[in-house]
Amino acid sequence: MKKNLLDFEYNELVEYFKNLGLEKYRADQVLDWVYKKRVFDFENMTNLSKEHRNLLKEKLFVGVPKLLDMQISKIDRTTKFLWELKDGNTIESVALFHSGRVTACISTQVGCPVKCSFCATGQSGFVRNLSAGEIVGQILGIEINRKVNVGNVVYMGMGEPLLNFDETLKSIRILNHKKMLNISKRRITISTVGIPEKIMELAEKNVGVRLALSLHAPTNFKRDQIIPLNRKYSIDELIYSIKKYQETTGDRVTIEYILIKEFNDYPEDAEKLAEILKGLNVFVNLIPVNPVNPDFYRPSHWAMERFKQILERHGIESEIRVEKGTDIDAACGQLRRRNLKSK
Repeated sequence: MKKNLLDFEYNELVEYFKNLGLEKYRADQVLDWVYKKRVFDFENMTNLSKEHRNLLKEKLFVGVPKLLDMQISKIDRTTKFLWELKDGNTIESVALFHSGRVTACISTQVGCPVKCSFCATGQSGFVRNLSAGEIVGQILGIEINRKVNVGNVVYMGMGEPLLNFDETLKSIRILNHKKMLNISKRRITISTVGIPEKIMELAEKNVGVRLALSLHAPTNFKRDQIIPLNRKYSIDELIYSIKKYQETTGDRVTIEYILIKEFNDYPEDAEKLAEILKGLNVFVNLIPVNPVNPDFYRPSHWAMERFKQILERHGIESEIRVEKGTDIDAACGQLRRRNLKSK
């Protein structure tokens, strides 16, 4: 069975080429074609001999996913991608355009087992984890379809990255390697709903990327209602893991907080949030809820500003996220779910 070249870390690929009777510099040549020149057909790698090209075609493929659908915002160029994988499963990615840089929001699982009530991905169920190459392939797909260079990566698409821990970390090493995508670890963020033991393992392994915790409620009573996994990992456990993470890494952590009208947007919610975050080095990202669940509504701008001001009064830096792609299916899972329904 052919192997996906994108699944290989650098040293693994060098060793694989060695076993095929190919020198190390041949691996470097192939990586230059794939990651720098965006050439994915071995036949077009003209500095390889015909014999070597035929050998590589027989053994390997470059697993850039097939584009099924692409939506481009007329407002800010935010682009939503629906990809088909080799086994026919589908996943999503998003490209976000900022001044001078492009951020890729990528998936780590087909579907998601966490089933947050405000998220479209969890509503379509969980199928499987992605391989490191399937994660990396999304970035190459974004680059060739939008003719851009991705400079920032956020593991915030479909799935919970810390439930696909090993492949997520392997994909980060591939993204970061200078002969591959050469993206700085400080420009890579893992967003997690919170798996305490994996957060602490991230710190112990000195992964070096940024961390964002999707908290979304200041009490277990409220968080239980929107994030079923909270019944397994309480807020106290999450905050403890963040504290330990910071003691080891010294890094500031982003707290993601989706604001839902008349549920978690009250002044007392802001006060409680400030209380549990006291003493931590955090930045709070306030996000108006996306209209996926018909029972959830966005708070007024006034209510969001009030929430922000309370946090800042307690010395906690925060901002209300500037929304992008509001004229397309911008929330992860929406495009895939619509595609599944149409079959």
